[in-house]
Amino acid sequence: MVAPPVDLGVGIGWRPDIAGFVAGLPGLRFTEVIAESVHAAHPADELLALRDRGTRIIPHGVRLSLGGAEPVTVDRVSHLAECAELLDAPLVSEHIAFVRAGGIEAGHLLPVPRTRAALDVLTDNIRRTCAELPVPLAVEPIATLFDWPDQDYDEAGFLTEVLARTDALLLLDVANVYANARNRGEDPLDLLDSLPLERVAYVHVAGGSERDGLYHDTHTDPVPNEVLALVSELCARRDPPGLLLERDGRYPPAGELRAELDAIADAAGLPHVT
Repeated sequence: MVAPPVDLGVGIGWRPDIAGFVAGLPGLRFTEVIAESVHAAHPADELLALRDRGTRIIPHGVRLSLGGAEPVTVDRVSHLAECAELLDAPLVSEHIAFVRAGGIEAGHLLPVPRTRAALDVLTDNIRRTCAELPVPLAVEPIATLFDWPDQDYDEAGFLTEVLARTDALLLLDVANVYANARNRGEDPLDLLDSLPLERVAYVHVAGGSERDGLYHDTHTDPVPNEVLALVSELCARRDPPGLLLERDGRYPPAGELRAELDAIADAAGLPHVT
């Protein structure tokens, strides 16, 4: 197994709407870009400028459908590999989810049933993907508002088995851990204490909000104190290589984004990048 990169510090996801803000962070050492938004023939100049100044850029896929019953397609895996080479990425990441079935696109990340059959399919797709990539792959468990019935594994057991069967690393989203535990009425620390934290490549941190009795992982709301507390709990157990703030729309003023980045750094005991 390839070891994850080390000492990435605190980062923020690159989006066109905040490209200037991201470029202006003096201590930024890594960022993440949605892989499907990268045009390999005509990449954004701002991304190339970050690459050329030594910022590590991680392509983050959202359309591969690793958990789908159909094999991953060659063109989508090839695009992820092209992004990695173009951006000199230390690794790439994708979701433990499916987004299509029978030719129908869901337009959303859907949870994989935690069954033995689904595990076999997921494992095969991860192996196929890893075989075609020039860098390691990190897989991210998603936030979900429901669980499929008749499951063979709990979340920790399913994730641990996926990692045991493959060379993939873990992209741990503490906001997803919080959301799922809250919606299930569970303790999020139980999941943290059950995962192989030595396989964590980096960590996502994001905000959400409650609607109709359920907590939604929105990426458009401030990071709540409960998620920051989970960052501290995680780092008390094992320091992850990096922590990345995810924001996708409804961007607040620059001062508020800096404050969020500082809060994540403080929770993790890391230097500010602002």
